[in-house]
Amino acid sequence: MGKIVRPGSMLSQVLSSVFRKPATRLYPFVKIEVVDKFRGKLKHYKDRCNGCMLCMKDCPSNAIIIVKVADKEFKAVLSLDKCIFCGQCVDSCAKDALECTKDFELAHLDRKYLQVEI
Repeated sequence: MGKIVRPGSMLSQVLSSVFRKPATRLYPFVKIEVVDKFRGKLKHYKDRCNGCMLCMKDCPSNAIIIVKVADKEFKAVLSLDKCIFCGQCVDSCAKDALECTKDFELAHLDRKYLQVEI
């Protein structure tokens, strides 16, 4: 059985923590700096895409789908709820049509907003 701590002996610890600087950041109110190589939401350059679908084939979580819009014109649909933000699709794209951005605030309450055209 553990040692019983009396309220009087904890008083010094409580008072010292009141005047100490907080160890955490006030995140939603103070935005954080994102590092250069951060892998956030994907960006798709339609003009560079040739529809080879290598990004779609190499995605380990099947989160990206390439859809043909017109002759030599393609769009990418990303499922944010499936994507693990590994960057494999960016690495496998030979035409540099995909890019990782620094956007990481992607949470939604409704699942229909998690399927986005990038």
